[in-house]
Amino acid sequence: MSVAELVSTHTVMEKTVAFAKKIWCVKKQFVLLLTPLIFLPVLFFLPLKEGKCLYVVLLMAMYWCTEALPLAVTSLLPVVLFPFLGVLSSSKVCPQYCLDTNFLFLSGLIMASAIEEWNLHRRIALKILLITGVQPARLILGMMLTTAFLSMWLSNTASTAMMLPIVNALLLSLFGNKEASKEPGQLSEVTSDEPNQNKICSVSSEIQQLSLEETTFLNGRPDAANKKKEGEYQKRVWKGFLIAVPYAASIGGTATLTGTAPNLILIGQLKSVFPGCDVVNFGSWFLFACPLMLLFLILGWLWIALFHGCFTLRVRKKKVEEEAESRVKLVIQEDYKRLGPMQFAEGAVAFFFFMFAALLFTRDPKFVPGWSKFFEKGYVTDATTAVTIVTMLFFFPSQKPSFKWWFDFKAPNNPIKPLMSWKRTQETVPWNIILLLGGGFAMARGCEESGLSIWLGSRLQPLQNVPPPAAVLLITVVIAMFTEFASNTATIIIFLPVLAELAVRLQVNPLYLMIPGTVGCSYAFMLPVSTPPNSIAFSSGLLMVKDMTQDRFKCACSYQRCLAVPNFGRSTAQPSGREPKGDPEHDAVACQR
Repeated sequence: MSVAELVSTHTVMEKTVAFAKKIWCVKKQFVLLLTPLIFLPVLFFLPLKEGKCLYVVLLMAMYWCTEALPLAVTSLLPVVLFPFLGVLSSSKVCPQYCLDTNFLFLSGLIMASAIEEWNLHRRIALKILLITGVQPARLILGMMLTTAFLSMWLSNTASTAMMLPIVNALLLSLFGNKEASKEPGQLSEVTSDEPNQNKICSVSSEIQQLSLEETTFLNGRPDAANKKKEGEYQKRVWKGFLIAVPYAASIGGTATLTGTAPNLILIGQLKSVFPGCDVVNFGSWFLFACPLMLLFLILGWLWIALFHGCFTLRVRKKKVEEEAESRVKLVIQEDYKRLGPMQFAEGAVAFFFFMFAALLFTRDPKFVPGWSKFFEKGYVTDATTAVTIVTMLFFFPSQKPSFKWWFDFKAPNNPIKPLMSWKRTQETVPWNIILLLGGGFAMARGCEESGLSIWLGSRLQPLQNVPPPAAVLLITVVIAMFTEFASNTATIIIFLPVLAELAVRLQVNPLYLMIPGTVGCSYAFMLPVSTPPNSIAFSSGLLMVKDMTQDRFKCACSYQRCLAVPNFGRSTAQPSGREPKGDPEHDAVACQR
């Protein structure tokens, strides 16, 4: 080729690359405009009302998966599209955004904000670490137990963002200079200065604050002969700690209804599709899911500790190891002492937190009569209980009341500061999740009213011959893989209506399919973009994608085998083509089976 031809080819390539970059910059706008056109044939090749509802479902699913619109904004589309397309009236769509399930979740978020406001979560975390010990394997167990417990009540993202600075500060004391754990030419800071995709603040400032006193202990470097080997070991252990925290946050959130949004979406859609099914509430879910969560947590700990070399078979420890572990213990003790004695506000929040959990557990635990039997049946729900407790946070004083203050006329007359203020609530509660829940419930209601559920059921006819255990395993694998690339909440909103109708076709209890799908949706461990906790851990700079995928693939089989055997039996009902929303008494009996 001549020089002129080479120059021309190079110019064309440059223009092509520049044009591709421009297309990439407006990719969301292209998705917004092209998606309605791509799915337009659905309106013409399906029955009229069912086709319109499926069109909206596919449109929302595409927008959720690509995030062409913010997730919360996409969740508002049923308010616009269902009335305009004649699927559902506005008076039936809008109430789906204010169901009692939404208020239960909102109450949990407000309680979590109060715990964070008065630093109770930090005291709990450090106390658990003091109890579990400082040997690397035990320290990982302590971190995972702490993160999982906090994630049961706080958001997974908040639990991870709080625990990772503590992890890094402890590892600095355990191994000394953090750069020793990295290979030459691959050095990078433990924390990134760039915010992650979910706009979580960088944790570097928190690490500096936590490790201010710990840096005086940095010593005990390995000798020259073992330096490379020791550095590799330190890097493996450091990665194990970083991976353990987001994994524990995702697993711990499954133990309570308010721990993660997919659990509440399950309850909301059960009430919509099977209105007579009331066997799942806060207490019964906890009794089912907490042992499952502990099992997965122990399996995850064993795998991470073994894979990253945190267990040791030596009876006697080296002097360097003993010194390092004593430094870590000293760091935890010093950090706990800096918290000082428990303040009145901390104790008050701890009391309300205990009451919040206890009243929800005992309202209607199913295996014994709960306190709700003293009220009209069906009137008092979990939302009623939760809102009652969190309302008290807004008027209960944060300072210990003094009887002498009334008679001391020289004492300052300052207004009483409550445990929570509405301004603080507005700043800390993720309101977008409330809209996301409502969008899911509105979609489920539209599928039910339009007859789309029955139409989907007729297309699932070939699956009637699939054994239910095989169906559960297949569902868990598909959802667990799908949620690696899409929002957990959006994923379960899309799949639950299909699972409900599939359960009717397979003649099994709907919970037999819906619970494994819901729990499996939370196990998004493989990619940094799967969940915000993964993104926070990945932003540390020490983890690579292959580190997360290795752990995910090697332990996925054990998770999915456990999820494939839920504690619900098959229904003995005869084959039926009935619409999922049938007689309430019949639905209640089916769910109890």
